[in-house]
Amino acid sequence: MSRRFIARRSPIHGTGVFATAPIKKGEEIIQYRGTLMTHAEADAMYGDGGETGHTFLFTLNEDYIVDANRKGNTARWINHSCAPNCRAVIEESANGDRRKDKVIIEAIRPIKPGQELTYDYGITLDVPHTARLKKLWRCLCGAPNCTGTLLKSKRA
Repeated sequence: MSRRFIARRSPIHGTGVFATAPIKKGEEIIQYRGTLMTHAEADAMYGDGGETGHTFLFTLNEDYIVDANRKGNTARWINHSCAPNCRAVIEESANGDRRKDKVIIEAIRPIKPGQELTYDYGITLDVPHTARLKKLWRCLCGAPNCTGTLLKSKRA
């Protein structure tokens, strides 16, 4: 099977992932891979994550995080957008083993070759969203509906 995407320099931020072939709406594109760790292990290694404005950590479930800093794949380079063409879906293990849950990136609309793959990171922090943090987590997607930050409100 030929690759349907490639990682290269992005106009949004750093490295991005771009379609090299048409991708259909609803199509699974890639699993977000990395080292599985607990939330406590992630906090011990990286702190609360609020101070960097950059992360390859993906919350898998209440118990585990996928750390794409270690053994990560191309999915870690997919950038955030306020008008995404993909979404991250948590696929729960059939046998209920939370360690076997997966993060799958799938298309939410048709994607043409050359288009950058993006999804809404939906980052929530357990600290107040100050002006400094919003600037640190600044969104550069350029979408007409851009919120200016990757941070989401903690209110449901």
